Amino acid sequence: MTAASGPVERVPVDVAVGVLIRADGSFLLTSRPEGKVYAGYWEFPGGKLEAGESVEEALRRELHEEIGVTIGAVTPWKIKEFDYPHARVRLHFCKVSVWSGELHMRENQRMSWETLPVQVAPVLPGTVPVLEWLAQERAAGVGASA
Repeated sequence: MTAASGPVERVPVDVAVGVLIRADGSFLLTSRPEGKVYAGYWEFPGGKLEAGESVEEALRRELHEEIGVTIGAVTPWKIKEFDYPHARVRLHFCKVSVWSGELHMRENQRMSWETLPVQVAPVLPGTVPVLEWLAQERAAGVGASA
């Protein structure tokens, strides 16, 4: 790199993320599986968009592949970029309050239905803002579903 050139801008990878919320307001967190970056950290489930996929299509596919459920309506919620050492990601957070099928952790990850403040640790950095948004909604009296 010469003095005239700056750092190379990394193109963000789009990721669909499901915030599954039960009627009682609790939400699902899963641990990152062994062998993946940040293994053992807790996050909302989801995954990368494949070529030509919409956020909703990717979320439906990923949640079925990862946790064995078929989701109902998807409500796009917030988008946040994170620049991790291994990748720059654009996280598309979507609220989901209807799903069918039994939860089955297909990647040998752990799962936990949580409320605020969460009891699991460590939490993936990209998950922290979502917990703050949920806390803000709760303080404002906004319902758990979108």
